[in-house]
Amino acid sequence: MKKGNHFSSLFLIVLSLLLASCSRSAVSDQPIKIALLPVLDSLPLYVAQQQGYFKDAGLNVELVPVGSAPERDQLMQSAQVDGMLNELVTTLYYNRETATIKILRFARIATADYPVFRILAAKDSGINTVDDLKNVPIGISQATVIEYMADRVLEHAGISKEEIAKIAVPKISDRTALLASGELKVAVMPDPLASLLMQQGAILVIDDTSLPEVSNSVYSFRTEFLEERPADAKALMEAIEKAVNDINSDKDAWKNLMVELKLVPEAIVGDYQVPTFPTASVPSESQFNDAVKWALDRGLIPAAQNYMVTIDDSFLP
Repeated sequence: MKKGNHFSSLFLIVLSLLLASCSRSAVSDQPIKIALLPVLDSLPLYVAQQQGYFKDAGLNVELVPVGSAPERDQLMQSAQVDGMLNELVTTLYYNRETATIKILRFARIATADYPVFRILAAKDSGINTVDDLKNVPIGISQATVIEYMADRVLEHAGISKEEIAKIAVPKISDRTALLASGELKVAVMPDPLASLLMQQGAILVIDDTSLPEVSNSVYSFRTEFLEERPADAKALMEAIEKAVNDINSDKDAWKNLMVELKLVPEAIVGDYQVPTFPTASVPSESQFNDAVKWALDRGLIPAAQNYMVTIDDSFLP
């Protein structure tokens, strides 16, 4: 090979490598925006941010606090955020016609030791057992994981569909106030708020530790984001995994952060048992199919959906 040709080839190789490097940096320099409700499930993302795991991975992650699920959904549907903390049931609504979002990972799951949701009775309601719940209106957030959990847990405990009565009280703050006043005899409440209400006199009737597979939250992302930035999505999942391991290895270390972010009421944080967060995993096909069946039975989606289209574990570390 002639000397001039050799240097020309070398120059082209170096130039192509530099351009590829610049291209990767440009992608990662774009913020990854994730909408988060003020719930304990979001803790790993805040820990990853505090620990510098996003920065170490070359990611610019913007955590976007939202006050309600409708606010989160509006941001997601208008592509103002790339991902969100939501639930399996919510994902089905997004994907009614086509797969607009995909679940990449569990955020939090109920276990035999740690509930996600509890069914509580008001202090002076006279309700103490599952049988006492028959035909008593239960305050829920309609067509959400809260209603799904209530139906499945109560059916599992022996209450027939016809005996399960529900009343829509979408806002958690309203359910809290009505339960405290006794105007609402029973309500489904998320933990750790449920723990605070129990400390104040509410009665635990049953929770999802009796049927853990029905209660969970997930991280979902727009399919366009995943197609355009797969390497960033994978790096994000790796950073979350590091944060989850940090939390699980020293749960007390994050209590001040949880109070600061209002993920746990300050009044109970000293005694509150921080749950074990799930390591890299996604909902099973049986979990997915049961949620689909529930949504179909209630006319919430027009047709069955495909597990492999909605759930994508290829980004997990």
